[in-house]
Amino acid sequence: MAKNYFNRYVWLIDVISRYGHITKRDIDDLWRSSSLNENHENAIPERTFHNHRESILDTFGLEIGFDRSRGYYIVNSDDFEGDGVRSWMLESMSISNILRESADMRSRILFEKVPSSSKWLPVIVNAMKDGKALEMTYQSFTRLDPTTSETHPYCLKIFRQRWYMLAKTIGKEELRIYSLDRILDIKVMNKALLLPAGFDAAEFFSDYFGIIIGHNVQPSIMEVKATAEQARYLESLPLHPSQTTVEVTPEYTVYRYRLVPTFDLKQEILSRGSSLEVLSPEWFREEIVEELNKAVHNYR
Repeated sequence: MAKNYFNRYVWLIDVISRYGHITKRDIDDLWRSSSLNENHENAIPERTFHNHRESILDTFGLEIGFDRSRGYYIVNSDDFEGDGVRSWMLESMSISNILRESADMRSRILFEKVPSSSKWLPVIVNAMKDGKALEMTYQSFTRLDPTTSETHPYCLKIFRQRWYMLAKTIGKEELRIYSLDRILDIKVMNKALLLPAGFDAAEFFSDYFGIIIGHNVQPSIMEVKATAEQARYLESLPLHPSQTTVEVTPEYTVYRYRLVPTFDLKQEILSRGSSLEVLSPEWFREEIVEELNKAVHNYR
């Protein structure tokens, strides 16, 4: 029953979020056809409904307010959307509820698999929560044999459907990125996690695109020219949070960014083909040109 109530909370949040403002009568209309309505209720009882509101505030930190003329709404939705973890968690559970209510459509809704997320993710999260180091056996793409080392997890990040861990490995001077799908084994150690005071994962990655980090490399100001069509994509989903518009014409738009030009960024720009052109810095533009020339040579 507890799990069912949890799913009810997610359902209620999702309904109110989608409609913006919604009356109790309209909520009840939707509830009657929900697969979560196992008792075939005609409406959510008033006392139960308000208990759900309180539980949602306690569990998710979301306040459901009431406007006499427009109905119920999420009071602090903007604050919630700024919390990446909670937003991602709620979105995942909302999708799960949608699939449950549309079981006959599952064969027509396709997802990408996230390697090793279910196997190693809980272990690492619990280690970070408990402040413990890890003994990790890892098979790098660049080594023939796996290595086992004491590793201190700083944070986790998902990128391109893969989970990565930023960690300090004993014996290595610099922080390193580990892909969870390359981990062969992990054991939680009885050693305290060595995490610098005030470490902020979002701030650490703020100057990067993707997960590859550049040690002792300062961010650069990069300008790119996007075709009119590509600009529409970049307006809806910016390449990086630092994106600002420099020039707009009917044929193209110039954008400016402040970030570290890493391998991930180079691969992303190359994947956009002729729709994106690096204008500066010059050295990074030359690297892109060199990669394009190599690609052309391969097809000769």
